[in-house]
Amino acid sequence: MLADRYAAAFHSVDTTALCDADKSLRVMDSAIRPRSAGIGILGPAFTVRCQDDFFGALRAIEAAAPGDVVIIDGGSSEIALAGELFARGALVRGLGGIIVDGGYRDIGYVRECELPIYSRFITPMSGSTTELGELQVRVTCGGVPVSPGDVVLADQEGIVVVDPAALDGLLAAATAVKQAESRVIAKLDAGATLSDCLNIAAHTEALENDAESALTFLV
Repeated sequence: MLADRYAAAFHSVDTTALCDADKSLRVMDSAIRPRSAGIGILGPAFTVRCQDDFFGALRAIEAAAPGDVVIIDGGSSEIALAGELFARGALVRGLGGIIVDGGYRDIGYVRECELPIYSRFITPMSGSTTELGELQVRVTCGGVPVSPGDVVLADQEGIVVVDPAALDGLLAAATAVKQAESRVIAKLDAGATLSDCLNIAAHTEALENDAESALTFLV
């Protein structure tokens, strides 16, 4: 399972470090928020497109493999496309999480649930059950494209989507970012200033002279 293979690496970084390592990462809209006790997500996307009808979401939960993250493109509609029973069903199947660009309900249960659940809205109104929905197709969730098998990583900062072929290099780069930040924190705790840790003066001078430059760590 992908989560087992990369759990230690992702535990040592976070989505902020991932974004620092790659500014082109797909980051979902911050309106897609955690609703459950469980927050951390690392797994392949199992996608479904359904709007105002939750039967496709139900089919996705039953079809997804253990560790998969069900990504529901609900068209940002304020209709609940999943609730308590879906969360319980996903737990039974060992899924890695549910992310809904739409509504979620039964928050009294969900807020204590260990399965990571994110949604754009909380609403009591559910959709209909007359449409099959589209499973394992390219969707849009939180404003970014998600294809089946894309790697989804989430924590308290937000949700990012990664090409699986780029995951190893991204995690290595993010680890280097965190290690550099740790050295900076140690220097700051010892009384150093940010100028002691970053090339602020040199970067300022370069920008003032229209020269290429990058803000970098000095430690």
